[in-house]
Amino acid sequence: MINQEEELFLKRLTEAKGVPGNEKEIQMIFKEIAEPIAEEIFIDGLGGIAAKHTGDTNGPNILFASHMDEVGFMVTNINEKGFIYFQPLGGWWGQVILAQQVTITTRSGKTIHGVVGSKPPHILSPQARKKPVEIKDMFIDIGATSKDEVEKWGIRPGDMITPYIEYRRLNDSKYLLAKAWDNRIGTATVLQVFQRLTKEKHPNTIFAGANVQEEVGLRGARTLTHLTKPDIAFAVDTGIPGDTPGIKPSEADSVLGKGPQIVFYDASMIAHTKLRNFVVDIAEELSIPYQPSFMSGGGTDAGQMHLTYSGIPSLALTVPVRYLHSHTSIVHEDDYTNLIDLVTAVIKRLNKQKVAELRE
Repeated sequence: MINQEEELFLKRLTEAKGVPGNEKEIQMIFKEIAEPIAEEIFIDGLGGIAAKHTGDTNGPNILFASHMDEVGFMVTNINEKGFIYFQPLGGWWGQVILAQQVTITTRSGKTIHGVVGSKPPHILSPQARKKPVEIKDMFIDIGATSKDEVEKWGIRPGDMITPYIEYRRLNDSKYLLAKAWDNRIGTATVLQVFQRLTKEKHPNTIFAGANVQEEVGLRGARTLTHLTKPDIAFAVDTGIPGDTPGIKPSEADSVLGKGPQIVFYDASMIAHTKLRNFVVDIAEELSIPYQPSFMSGGGTDAGQMHLTYSGIPSLALTVPVRYLHSHTSIVHEDDYTNLIDLVTAVIKRLNKQKVAELRE
């Protein structure tokens, strides 16, 4: 199992609050960890961050980046009775939102606890029970009695709303439960790989990155990739497993604990064939477990990375996560540690000659 220090780090990352457009808290944690060992820290105009380390001044530029933002909400309106309406940020299925607890963070940084309201079944008709509630009709109850009271507490339109849940290891198993594994597990991976590579030799200039606004259209990947100008780019993210009831093999077939996913295809990108094969060969040579992933919907930051400039060979490497885009998600720690091993090994095997071959 991962040690106590690593687990506390994961707890800190997942419990940090950062929806698209409001990732500052996670950026600060990333900078705190990376700055003491980086040659230079870069921050793009949207808030994405990258840490640089040179292994060989003549080597290629390699970017491996996660995204910092989590799915959440934004305050849009407060009614006269003090109930709060909201806009989803990222892809939400309405059925997972009702009766869930949330945290509202005001402009000053004050946090307000609340719950998404729901009707008791006693007053619902048989027809209403079968009909999903639309997100636009949902509201948050913070125990206020009026709009004036809500505003006195500092809440105003535009404030960030994040899911509320406490990190925990599930019953002494290797399964870890938290909010925001998408994509704090990727952010943790990037930082762990960067720490390893600054202590070991590698023939490249590396940029460990954390992007903003992935959940609303892969926006930060575009700006950070422009800033770092990589020759090869990796998105370190999360993927969908198929190991729970109700998911068909045609929808997803990865299993938690069986290794990180190498994304061959998703809705944002067809993986660069030579780069994909290069990574697969390294995983098999080193006996690092992996799972091929094919997703008909969704995408990762690699979807924007590979379109930057005249085209950058890119690949997404992901940790499978149960119950993505909900308050409560689960990862398996072996997938996390194996992804760290895989990304580290891949970057150490890249060099000027290999990158030239991959880009031919």
